[in-house]
Amino acid sequence: MSIHWFRPNQPIAQLIFAHGAGAGCDSPFMQTMAQHLCDLNIQVGLFDFEYMQQAKAFGKRRPPERAPKLLAYFAKQLAQADKQLPLFIGGKSMGGRMASMLVTQGFDSVKGVIAMGYPFHPPGKPLKLRTEHFVDMPCPFLVLQGERDTFGTKAELLAMQFNKTPDFVWFADGDHSLKPRKKSGYREAEHLLEAAKHAAQFMQEYSHD
Repeated sequence: MSIHWFRPNQPIAQLIFAHGAGAGCDSPFMQTMAQHLCDLNIQVGLFDFEYMQQAKAFGKRRPPERAPKLLAYFAKQLAQADKQLPLFIGGKSMGGRMASMLVTQGFDSVKGVIAMGYPFHPPGKPLKLRTEHFVDMPCPFLVLQGERDTFGTKAELLAMQFNKTPDFVWFADGDHSLKPRKKSGYREAEHLLEAAKHAAQFMQEYSHD
């Protein structure tokens, strides 16, 4: 499957952005984020992993494939990148984790990684961390995380020691999709736009390194 591109008139960078485990690139989160970033002059490429393509074709949910297969497919997508634009990769949840793992395999062209709702551990299992590869990441790493994300809350993560700490941006009362509760006084739409602005700023900052 080829990448679906959101192309601004004057792009300053490009982001190949992978979906999370349970919803594909056509999910509201992915589409909204891609459009916001496009409005901020970032060219965004969305794609579905193979298991998600099959799930859509057969109308039946499927679990993600193992990491090596996901990483191999993600790597193939990088060949479709625009050679004239600085390249960043990232994703929502599982997609962000795969992006962070992929850059440890020697993709020198990638300027940085952006994860939205990084799955630091399975919900309820804070000791089962998915961070051992952070120390090997060769490029800047931005994590946009909801404060009450069950895959890694602000309180949990601030108490952790990382071999290499990502750049964190926290979203007040946000869940795994950065969504706050109504009673918090914050709005999902504002959080998503703010996340896109932080991501675009990150890409602008590291485009020339």
